[in-house]
Amino acid sequence: MQFKFDHLFTISFTLFAVIDALGSIPLFISLKEKSGGNFDAKKISLISGIIMIGFLFIGQQFLDLMGLDVKSFALAGSIVIFLLGLEMILGHEIFKGDNNPKLGVIVPVAFPLIAGSATLTTIISLKAIYSQIEIIGGILINLLFVYIVISSLKWFEKMLGPGGILAIRKFFGVILLAIAVKIFSSNMGSFGV
Repeated sequence: MQFKFDHLFTISFTLFAVIDALGSIPLFISLKEKSGGNFDAKKISLISGIIMIGFLFIGQQFLDLMGLDVKSFALAGSIVIFLLGLEMILGHEIFKGDNNPKLGVIVPVAFPLIAGSATLTTIISLKAIYSQIEIIGGILINLLFVYIVISSLKWFEKMLGPGGILAIRKFFGVILLAIAVKIFSSNMGSFGV
């Protein structure tokens, strides 16, 4: 398959919509506060990229090896997203760190927020249509955008202020709950429920 820039644009825009780094800003700010401000944009982007590119090459085989299908994977991811939404709305800590704030960049930031079940499922779907090099290009463009957003969290905090951040956090908590319910309900049908 030949590399085409219109394919790269389509892939990049699709992943941009699924990853939704802009919509996750309130959650990133919340998780940054919880981790004591230790939020390394480079590390988050790198780990997310490794997960996404790794899943591009061996994702389907890994799921097959574990006896899982994409719908089960998406269903599990929806539960994690639902819990994150509840945490944002209620203000109660559900994801507790392991006394190491640096681990917060892996779970839940790199996975499942950035490289979550929706992103990984989308990557598998894109693989059926586009070349791997085009998908890798789309992933890298989105990782650059994620890096810019996470590097700019202080600016967003200053611009929004504490009251604005709280209001947006609650609003996006509800949005996360709705996304989780949608993912859950659309994948639950495959289990005959």
